Parts: sequence; structure tokens; C-alpha cells
Amino acid sequence: MRLAALAAFLLTIMGGAAFADGVPTEWQIGFQEAASPSMERITDFHNLLLWLITVISLFVLALLVWVVIRYNEKANPTPSKTTHNTLIEVLWTAVPVIILVWIFVPSYNMMVTNDRVEDADMTLKVIGHQWYWSYEYPDHGNFTFDANMTFAEDLEDKSLRMMETDNHVVLPVGKKVRLLFTAGDVLHSWGVPSLGVKLDAVPGRLNETWVEIAEPGMYYGFCSELCGVNHSYMPIAIKAVSEEEFDTWVETAKEEFARVDGPAAESTVRLAQTTPVE
Repeated sequence: MRLAALAAFLLTIMGGAAFADGVPTEWQIGFQEAASPSMERITDFHNLLLWLITVISLFVLALLVWVVIRYNEKANPTPSKTTHNTLIEVLWTAVPVIILVWIFVPSYNMMVTNDRVEDADMTLKVIGHQWYWSYEYPDHGNFTFDANMTFAEDLEDKSLRMMETDNHVVLPVGKKVRLLFTAGDVLHSWGVPSLGVKLDAVPGRLNETWVEIAEPGMYYGFCSELCGVNHSYMPIAIKAVSEEEFDTWVETAKEEFARVDGPAAESTVRLAQTTPVE
């Protein structure tokens, strides 16, 4: 029974656990279920490294046990005066190099593929603030909105405490979405585990990556860069929908979140900048 429990535990770690709709659960082990090609590549690479490091650790453990048993004082009263062995020295230099090259190839391919934005279908701009996120849709009318955390007392589902927001980021499934990140004050980091996205939002700079969501549903994330006293109250809530539902939402969002960039707003900004503070 102990061996069966241990085997189940190892399989859970190596295979990852499945969680619906990108929602973390208590006592989970492993990654959330991959909901994008980027996260699938990350999971595959993680599993490869886990098996590799397990084999290496067992090999080193076996060597240590063998040395302790074979070369202890009782079993080997007359120690060898061997100072070096050419074959062993070549092996312990060449084998780690081969292993590192083997790791480097899939690692480099994964990083380049996950970072390179090619033929994006749309763009989403993410702006970090203390302590909320703003989102802009430049390809769909250039509307913008803020997303603030929904307090626990306002939630019907209390399991979403500190994860739900008043406005959801709505994205279509099966579309390559270019993600642009910046910040209005300090460093932030936009991270959604089930989508395999985590990138810093830096003031005065645009960072870029992409995501393609595989299935409709809700996906949650958090700010992953310590950004001040309310750092833990900057959740990310993404609602993935079909292309038709997304187009319908865009038409509604254009009116609900219409930008105000007219002369009156510009005059107000200039007045605020030139009015002395008493």
C-alpha cells in the first residue's frame, strides 16, 4: 500500500494535476492544466527535466551508497593510492556537457517560440497600476477599462476570494493575441499560470509576448512582482469565449468603456499640470 501511494504521488507530480477553468485549488500538486500551446510546451519541458533530474539523483545516490559500502575502513583496510583515472575524468566532464546541450536545445526552442509574436490576430495592452490593472483593445475601437479586485463580501462563490475582478478581460479562443505590457508607476508582473504567461510590466517600456487560449472558460492569475502594500490585491480574471461571443462583447464594450480623449479632457489635464498645489 505504501508503494502504491508513493507511485500515485510521483505520477501526480510528474503528470501534473488537472484543474478546471484555470482555477487554483487547495493542496494542489503540479501545474494547473495547460490551456494554451505555450503552457503545454512549458509542462512538457518541466516533465522532461523532472525525469532527468530524478535519474541523475538516483545515480548519484547509488554511487554514494556504493562508495560507503565498498570503501569504508572495515571493507577496505588498505586504501588505494590511485590519484587519477583518465577514463573517469573524461566521462565526468563529457557526460554533463552532453546533458546540458540536451537540455539547452528544447529550452531554447521553447523560450523563442513562447516569446516570438508572429501573425497575431489581435493586440491587448496591459497597464499595471498601484494596485489594479488597466486593459486597452487598440484593434477593436481602442476602448479601455480598469479591473479591480472584487471583495469577498460581494462574491457569490467565496472560493474565488482575491481572484475575481469587477471587469473581466475577454479574449477569443483559438486566436493569437499579442500582449503588450507596461506600468504607470512601479514594476508589476502579469502572470496567468494555466496560460503559461508571466511578464514584467515596466514603467516607460513595452514588453511583449503572446497567448492563444485553447478552450472557453475562466482563467485566473495574479501580480507576481512585489509592487507595494496592496500587491496581493491585483488579481487577473480572463474570460475566454468563442469568436462570435467576443465580437458581440466588443460592440457592447465600445459603448461601455469608450475612451474620452476629446479637447475637454486634454484641457483638464493641462489645467491640472499648471495649477499650483497649495
